[in-house]
Amino acid sequence: MQVKFVDLGRQYQDLRREILDAVDEVFKSGWYVLGPKLEQFEYEFAEYCGVKHAVGVGNGSDALYLILDALNVGPGDEVITAPNSYIASAAAIARTGATPVFCDVGDDMNLDPAQLEAAITNRTKAVMPVHLTGRIAKMEQIQEIAGRHQVHVVEDAAQSVGASRKGKQAGSFGVAAGFSLHPLKNLFVHGDGGVVTTDSDELADRIRQSRNHGLKNRDEAEFWGINSRLDEAQAAIGLIKLRHIDQWNSRHREIAEYYSDALRGVVDVPVEAEDESSVYHRYMIRTLKRDGLAEYLAENGVETKVNYRVPLHLMPAANELGYGQGSFPVSEELANTILSLPLYASLTDDESEFVAHAVRSFDRRT
Repeated sequence: MQVKFVDLGRQYQDLRREILDAVDEVFKSGWYVLGPKLEQFEYEFAEYCGVKHAVGVGNGSDALYLILDALNVGPGDEVITAPNSYIASAAAIARTGATPVFCDVGDDMNLDPAQLEAAITNRTKAVMPVHLTGRIAKMEQIQEIAGRHQVHVVEDAAQSVGASRKGKQAGSFGVAAGFSLHPLKNLFVHGDGGVVTTDSDELADRIRQSRNHGLKNRDEAEFWGINSRLDEAQAAIGLIKLRHIDQWNSRHREIAEYYSDALRGVVDVPVEAEDESSVYHRYMIRTLKRDGLAEYLAENGVETKVNYRVPLHLMPAANELGYGQGSFPVSEELANTILSLPLYASLTDDESEFVAHAVRSFDRRT
């Protein structure tokens, strides 16, 4: 048996007729940008997240940038985020002209509130926790600390659509949140896309204008914006998939629970608190034998990934920030020990059992 890390084609086959009909409707309409499909998708996405506004944009990176820009983050400011994320988190900060400042993570792989206060300075404009692997960060503690220092909280919710903590959905905690609809996310379109969620009328209005060149109307721009719009065809696909996301996330949780039961004591497996519900965008195990295990699994038909192998503060792009080896020991340890196993809604029971058996087989060999 061969088990792919992801298999996007399976989902398409399940929804093929719906998707083709929806896209055909858009093409026949002649309205391809900023039209009724986007408005409907934004309405339903906002309802799903429990917020007033959702704004469709070109991708998740732009979603974060547009939020920070709307908060007037710029040169001279600092924004705190986690160093074990994808490059887009820190890049969105740098794109505004502000300085990314890193804060190490805890055992949940998310920004550690216990270390946050020490990272805040008089230049800190915002803190941007990343809900890594589809698990929401400890937002109550982060918001309390940020509130005392009058610092904005922006959620990098790229991986966490549908996740919840203490009854609240991802995207409803901070002043705003950025989601990604990239094909590797639980909710994805057939290309690229992103969404901003917020309860702020002012922020939503600013971002809607900013995503469209800053235009007030067809002939007049009030400020310099960018071109970052979720097009009608992708919005139509997003509408279809949004109505399936709870089912898919439930399947993600089911597979994750199976992996945890099967692999507990063999490798370190994720442990959730009772008041949180991860959507397992990634199922990450931890082992000191990571590279050997990954090689063995590849030889035996199981594709895996490392998310992420190089912490942000150790990338060449971050050289000017002055960090080095040992600056963030938890993130650095994770980079050397984490391994993501195949997990997606269309993964079969036979395939997940095959994966777990292969991991246990490696453990017995070593």
